[in-house]
Amino acid sequence: MEKLKFALAGEEETAEFYVLEQTRVAGVGYLLVTETEKEDGDAWILKDLSADGEADALYEIVEDDGELEAVSRIFEEMLEDVQIER
Repeated sequence: MEKLKFALAGEEETAEFYVLEQTRVAGVGYLLVTETEKEDGDAWILKDLSADGEADALYEIVEDDGELEAVSRIFEEMLEDVQIER
C-alpha cells in the first residue's frame, strides 16, 4: 500500500495517508485514503482539484453528500471486502 505525504493548506505540518484505491469519474481523480495500514479505521475520499499538467496535485476532502455517495459506491465495488459507512 502506497503512503503519501500531504501538505495541509495554511499550515507547515504535513499529514501522511495510505492510499487504499484510486479512480477517475467524469475526468476527475479520487483517492480513498486512511491513516492506518493494518486495522479498520477512518477513511476519507479526496478529490483532485489540480489542472492537467500541474506539477503538484491539489486535493480536498469530498463533503458533498451526493458526490460522496456516488464515489464511495465505486470504491466499494473496486474493493470487494470493504464497506464504507457514510
